[in-house]
Amino acid sequence: MDRRQQKTREAIFKAFSRLLEKKSYNHITVQEIINEANIGRSTFYAHFETKDDLLNAICRQIFGHIFSNVLNAEEHHDFSKENNTLTDKLTHLLYHLKEQKKDIIIVLSGESSDLFLQYFKTYLRQLFEDYESPSFSEIPKDFVLNHYVSSFAEAVKWWAGSGMEIPPEKVVEYYMALTK
Repeated sequence: MDRRQQKTREAIFKAFSRLLEKKSYNHITVQEIINEANIGRSTFYAHFETKDDLLNAICRQIFGHIFSNVLNAEEHHDFSKENNTLTDKLTHLLYHLKEQKKDIIIVLSGESSDLFLQYFKTYLRQLFEDYESPSFSEIPKDFVLNHYVSSFAEAVKWWAGSGMEIPPEKVVEYYMALTK
C-alpha cells in the first residue's frame, strides 16, 4: 500500500471513529463515513466492501502485528524482547485495546459489540491454538479452545465496561489464575 492509500485508510478509520462517538454503529451509513472522511464513494469502496469490512480492517490493524513473528518496541509498551508466552501475547493485546480505549468501549457498548467480538474471537482462537494448554483427555480440544476464547473475550468486555482502569498485566493475571 502506498502512502496515499495509507493516508486515505487512516482518514476513513478516523472518520468512522468520530461517527462512533456520535451515534451507534447500526445507524452509521457508508455515506456518512464518506462525508466525514471527505472522500469519494469509489475511494471508500476501493478500500472496503462494506461498513462491516471496515470494522474488520480496524480489528486487523489493532491485532495483526501481535501475531507477527517480529515484534518491535512500541511507544507505550515493548513486547519485542518477551518470551512470546500466552501471558505475554494476551497482555500485549490488552495494551493495544487500551490504546484504542475510546473506540473499543464505544464498539463494545453498542450494537456492533457482537460483530466486533466475532472478529476478536477469530484472532483469539489463533492465539490460543498456538499455545499448549493443560491436557483434558476427556474433553474435546475444540470445546476447551472455545471456552478459553469465549471467557477471555468476555473478560475483555467486562474490562472495557469498567473503563479499562485495571492494568493489562493484572487482567491477564486474573484470567490465567482462573484457567489453571
